[in-house]
Amino acid sequence: MTLMVRCYPVISRSCHILPVTRTHVMTRTATATATAIRRSPTRPAPPSSTTTTTTTKKHSHQQSSPPPKQQQPSSTPPPPNAQMANSKYEYTRTFETPHPLLPNTYIILRIDGRSFSTFSQTHNFRKPNDPRALSLMNAAASRTLQALPDIPIAYGVSDEFSFLLPRRCTLFDRREDKLISTLVSTFTGWYVFLWPRHFSPEEEPLRAPPSFDCRAVCYPSRGNVRDYFAWRQVDAHVNNLYNTAFWALVLKGGVGRREAEEELRGTFARDKNELLFSRFGINYNDEEAMYKKGSVVFRDYGVVEEDQEKGGEEEEEETTAVPEVKSKTQKEKEKKRAKKAKIVTEHVDIINDEFWEKRPWLLE
Repeated sequence: MTLMVRCYPVISRSCHILPVTRTHVMTRTATATATAIRRSPTRPAPPSSTTTTTTTKKHSHQQSSPPPKQQQPSSTPPPPNAQMANSKYEYTRTFETPHPLLPNTYIILRIDGRSFSTFSQTHNFRKPNDPRALSLMNAAASRTLQALPDIPIAYGVSDEFSFLLPRRCTLFDRREDKLISTLVSTFTGWYVFLWPRHFSPEEEPLRAPPSFDCRAVCYPSRGNVRDYFAWRQVDAHVNNLYNTAFWALVLKGGVGRREAEEELRGTFARDKNELLFSRFGINYNDEEAMYKKGSVVFRDYGVVEEDQEKGGEEEEEETTAVPEVKSKTQKEKEKKRAKKAKIVTEHVDIINDEFWEKRPWLLE
C-alpha cells in the first residue's frame, strides 16, 4: 500500500506565494526504516534488497543494498550421544540375519574343544584321563550355570559339554548367534579364570589360550532330549574304554601308538576288558565314575517323592502345542529361584529313568 502526499500552493501573510513541492510516493517500509534510523543510537544494518523499493523515478539511480552473506556450515561434530536413526548408512542393518531358533522346542548347546589334542600335549595332560583337566571343565560348566540361570542341566565328558535350555526359554529371543556366542565365551572365560585353581601356576601355567566351538540343536520332545544325553553318556563309556586300553598298551606295554591302534581295531568291549585284566591287571569296573559316566551338572531343588513323579508324567501327556506365556514378574521369580538353587556335580547314570523321575524340573 502506498501513501500519496500532495502539497498545494499557500499564500503567506506577506502575500507571497510559496513554492509548490512535488508529489512523493512512499511505502510503509521506507517510512518505518527512516523512523528507526532516527530513533536508533547506532547505525542499523542496511535493509534487505527484497524490502528496499524506490520511491520515485528520480531515485532510481541509487544502488540497492548488497544481499546478506550466507552462513558457512558449522564444523562442530555432533555430540557423542547423538542418534543416527536417520543416517543414510542405517540400511546396512538390513543385512543382519537374526536366525531365531524354533519356538516351543528344547535347545541343546554343545561346546567342544578346538585342537585340544595339541592343547593337551602343550600342557602335559595325563593319559588316559587327567582329573585336573576334567575338574576344570566341571568347574567352568558350574560357573556357566550360575551366570545363565535359564540352563537347568549340563553334561560333560572329556573336552565337551552339552547345555540344555527349556522349550519355554526366551533368552535373547532364542537368537542362535546370541545364544552360541554368549555360552561359549562365558565357558571359555571361566576355563581360563579357574585354571590356576586346578593346575599349579609354577609347574603347569597356561601357555596357550583354549578355544571351543559351539553348535545349537533343537529337540521337540522330552524323549528326544533324554535320548541325546543317553547318546553322549554311551559315547563317553565307549571312548573311555578304548582310551584306557590304548594307553595301557602304550604306557605299560611298551607298544607304539600305531601298533596299539592295529591291535585294538575291530575289538569289542569284552575284548578290551579281557585285555586290560589279563595283561595289566586293570578291572575296568573299578575305574573312576567320572571317567566312565562323565559329569552331570544341574540345579538341585531337592528329590521329588513318588506321588509327585506320577504327576510329572501326566503333565507330559496333557501338554498342548500352545506355549504358556508368562508375565515379566513370573519370569523374574523363576530366575531368582534358579539362582538360589544349589548347583551340584554328580557322576551318575542318566540313561535310566531314576535320575529324571526324581528331578522332573530339569525337563519342564
